[in-house]
Formats: sequence, C-alpha cells, structure tokens
Amino acid sequence: MVERSPAREEPADDRLGPVFAALADPTRRRILGRLRDGAATVSALADPFPMSFAAVSKHVRVLERAGLVRREVHGREHRLSLEAAPLREAAAWTLGYRDFWEPRLDALDALLRREKRREPRRPRRRRR
Repeated sequence: MVERSPAREEPADDRLGPVFAALADPTRRRILGRLRDGAATVSALADPFPMSFAAVSKHVRVLERAGLVRREVHGREHRLSLEAAPLREAAAWTLGYRDFWEPRLDALDALLRREKRREPRRPRRRRR
C-alpha cells in the first residue's frame, strides 16, 4: 500500500489559498460531499458527473494539492478519502472575521427595517 498526502507543513495562511481555490468549484464541492460519506475510488466518484474520467481526475488532483483528499493505492485501485483538517483551518479562519461582520450586518439589517417602515406604499398601477 502506498499512501500519498500532499499537505506540507506550511503556515496556515499559505495553506488556505489552495483550499479556498479548491472549494470555489461546485464539482469539487460535490466530490468532497461524496467523500464525507466514506472513501471511494476515482471511478465511483466520476460516475455521477457528466464529464470525462480525465476531467474528474483533474478535479481530484486539485483537491489533493489542497490537502483535502488523501489517496491510497492498493495495486491498481486508487481509493480517496476526505481530509478534514484543511476544512477546519478554513472554517476557523472565516470565523475569525465573525466579530468584524456581525455588528455591521446587524446595523445594516436595522437600517433596512427602519427604511422599510418609513417607505410609503405606492399605489399599484392598473394594467390595461
């Protein structure tokens, strides 16, 4: 058995770029969603997608480079599994901005509610 794990020891900020880039694509997010249920072969992952096996393999390689997927090779079979640690790092990074955004979003919500209460309703025009 050969186990490959592309994640290197780098500062968290250096690792987040590839993680967010990988997560930006809906196909890769669907692949990760499937791997959340357990390990799978590349062939099994490729089945539901309306694209070539080679295209799915490219998506898998992006996920591997981001450290989101681990590949285990048993003879000719390549089994992929989800690596959650980079997702935890990305979630922790985004949560660090929660204190910044929540008060601003609350203030925006309050402003919009006030504006809505002040805004007189316009009469509807009749269609002819």
